[in-house]
Amino acid sequence: MNKPSKKIALDPDLIRISEAKHHDPFSVLGKHATADGFVIRVYLPYAESVRIAEDGPELTRIPNTDFFEHRTKTDSIQTPYLLTWEDKDGSEHQRHDPYSFGPVMSDFDQYLFGEGRHWHAYRKLGSHLHSIDDISGVYFAVWAPNAERVSVVGDFNHWDGRCNPMRSLGGSGIWEIFVPGLKAGCLYKYELLNRQSGAILVKTDPYGQQFEFRPQTAAMVTVEDSYAWGDADWVEKRTSHDWLHKPMSIYEVHLGSWQRDSRGNFLNYRELADQLVEYVKMMGFTHIELMPVTEHPLDISWGYQTTGYFAPTSRHGTPDDFRYFVDHCHQNGIGIILDWVPAHFPKDSFALARFDGTPLYEHEDPRKGEHRDWGTLIYNYGRNEVKNFLLSSAFFWLEEFHLDGLRVDAVASMLYLDYSRDANDWIPNMYGGNENLEAIDFLRHMNTVTHEQHPGTVILAEESTSWPQVTRPTWTGGLGFSMKWNMGWMHDILCYMQEEPIHRAYHHDQLTFGMLYAFTENFVLPFSHDEVVHGKNSMLNKMPGDEWQRFANLRLLYTMMFTYPGKKLLFMGCEFGQGTEWSVNRVLDWYVLDYAHHRGLQTLVRDLNHLYTRHTALYSHDFDHQGFEWIDCHDYQQSIISYRRKSGDEELIVILNFTPVPREGYRIGVPREGLYHELFNSDSHYYDGSNMGNGHVVSEPIPWMNLPHSILLTLPPLAGIILKK
Repeated sequence: MNKPSKKIALDPDLIRISEAKHHDPFSVLGKHATADGFVIRVYLPYAESVRIAEDGPELTRIPNTDFFEHRTKTDSIQTPYLLTWEDKDGSEHQRHDPYSFGPVMSDFDQYLFGEGRHWHAYRKLGSHLHSIDDISGVYFAVWAPNAERVSVVGDFNHWDGRCNPMRSLGGSGIWEIFVPGLKAGCLYKYELLNRQSGAILVKTDPYGQQFEFRPQTAAMVTVEDSYAWGDADWVEKRTSHDWLHKPMSIYEVHLGSWQRDSRGNFLNYRELADQLVEYVKMMGFTHIELMPVTEHPLDISWGYQTTGYFAPTSRHGTPDDFRYFVDHCHQNGIGIILDWVPAHFPKDSFALARFDGTPLYEHEDPRKGEHRDWGTLIYNYGRNEVKNFLLSSAFFWLEEFHLDGLRVDAVASMLYLDYSRDANDWIPNMYGGNENLEAIDFLRHMNTVTHEQHPGTVILAEESTSWPQVTRPTWTGGLGFSMKWNMGWMHDILCYMQEEPIHRAYHHDQLTFGMLYAFTENFVLPFSHDEVVHGKNSMLNKMPGDEWQRFANLRLLYTMMFTYPGKKLLFMGCEFGQGTEWSVNRVLDWYVLDYAHHRGLQTLVRDLNHLYTRHTALYSHDFDHQGFEWIDCHDYQQSIISYRRKSGDEELIVILNFTPVPREGYRIGVPREGLYHELFNSDSHYYDGSNMGNGHVVSEPIPWMNLPHSILLTLPPLAGIILKK
């Protein structure tokens, strides 16, 4: 970094200050008692002259140094005191001496942080506008226990680590400084000197709440608590919201590629709010799930290699712009879920990796501390301060941005020590098993306290294994998540749908197997971004057959998803049949809506959403067997399944035909006699189908499929129908 001032015959403490190596600058700088009075000492590497206040005594430069002193026999100058100085370039400055203030962070805050129980650590660490004795400025605090010296550097001190070395708070490992006169908008980082190696590191703030536009990486001081929220009714109702028995249809969105402006630039959060909310309301989705908007340096990571766990990405605006986005969603009845990534972090040298020159946030042993496949580092969940960092991040998004939930990425990689590892590339736990006990403890604690402190919010797990009780309470041995993505159902049904219809009879179990475990967890049925990238093809082009059959297959698949037990998730573009795979580098192919097939599919998803949210039978018992009953799951020869969805007095009957062969005179059993109305038909001409259907059907007193009555139906090709008595 910057060259220290010339070494002279000085007190060793002064030499270490000038070389930016002193671990306790407050013991040297500022006001101190001496044997014959008091001394005020400042170190200003760029100053020509310094005085106290505008008309106070001038400080004397220690010859050939950048130290200035004022000595007095009496305690005539009270702290904190104001300095004025002129730099060598002629510029003039005035501020209170940072080294005339005492410690800020309380012992109790340090204790809670060390115990891993400081839920609001983000209010104490990082940068914050702050006032002491009516003197305003910015308070900085950072955890770096293995540093010899830490300085805050920024556009206010020439990015020079000699200018503002911080105070060590001892055993907590926290360093702090209050710099008077600074305002919101100033840029900063931390410069750290490693105690063992002597290496100098320049790092961005782990607790930073705003960052520069990429590729720049400095943190920015923000104005906190300035936004006037208008969603009080939503937040109040959420505390008693019974999400277990309410509809949840999630539209998964990557903000940077959903839509851009006419010049290809990212839209601001406020522009996105107006455009996206209007679309989501029209389509009938109840929630938006955002792929990570936590700050990240690399677009092609999709946000999953996070470097700013407390900051909405500046790609789309300021934190208050993001607050507007959430507020606007809530005022329009739309919930917001954020993809959140506590499983790993990137190796970028400016961020968390070897933060103070040692493996601080990560494990030192790469067998525990590195994801070989992803080129990322794994958090050390055994360190209280690391767990506190992640827990505080979860609280931050739920509390400061009013989010309705978090979807926790890559949970399986957190649970298993041997996740995606060769046989000799992992270390067993203390009992010899492959369970990551520290990560499990963290997840249980996080789920417990977030649900307690933010009732009505949900924590969803992306968990792809058969780990038991992911969504069961921690006091029964579960992990405590609200819901879990049903990756098994998603995999089976997509494998089935990619079969040519003539072969589907031999894969019928892939349609029905999921019901054997459907109520062991609280499941979300996900067709996410992961299914339309990396050569997996778009949802439309996974489907076999000619163009008509591909669209009919996809309409049928969505009909099954919206009538099958579990909450729903659909990635953007899938609702209108995007033909190409999703790419982070371009917007969706909205132009395809000029074509009838695509418009029909979009209309179908819209109608399914509205049908789903209107009928309690389709959502009230998503997580228990009371809401579902097979009528017939055995007709593999014709590739047809039928089932009942139930809630109280309401009952819907669903019949799905997975072949392109129309079935006339197809009899199914029904529980009660009467007139049955076709509520929905995925083959309707409204969806650009062939318009084969039933209208109204009268039951007959012919027992069928263990039910006392039956009806004769015409089943359209590659289509699903929904009936109601």
